[in-house]
Amino acid sequence: MKYFITIIMFMTSLSASAQNGKATTGKKTFSRTTTISQYIDAGPSIVWALLTNASDFSRWNSTVVSIEGEIQEGEKIRLRSTLDPNRTFKLKIKEIIPNQKLVWGDALGKRTFILEKKGDQTLFKMSERIGGLMFPIFANKIPSFDESFEKFTADLKKEAETIARSK
Repeated sequence: MKYFITIIMFMTSLSASAQNGKATTGKKTFSRTTTISQYIDAGPSIVWALLTNASDFSRWNSTVVSIEGEIQEGEKIRLRSTLDPNRTFKLKIKEIIPNQKLVWGDALGKRTFILEKKGDQTLFKMSERIGGLMFPIFANKIPSFDESFEKFTADLKKEAETIARSK
């Protein structure tokens, strides 16, 4: 039994570290989900402060052109991304649990940010599910999010760790 538990723990740690900083995308007929996770050498409050300060996003995040509005539950933001800088995404802040969870989205998709304290680190997880009944019609027009997720996460890690080291 002890051997079995050791194997399960090893496999769990392998799967958790396998995605560390590398995005993966799963596709279904009516949806697509992209996920990424990354350990960050900073506390959740530092990461949270970066994720919820809309006016500062484009300074540290190379995937965001701009965010207008306040990142507060129930509010709406206007986000422009480098994936399509001519399009403004109008997103609603759907859920906030300070230092733990942020969810925003629109009728077609939802992006979720999760922060978990792991010792002196934060495990950052980001996922986005897009889809719906009409998804198969326009799915091939939506670019892959993998590279953008990886840049976003690397930028967040770099900025959060820079702030943590300066304290």
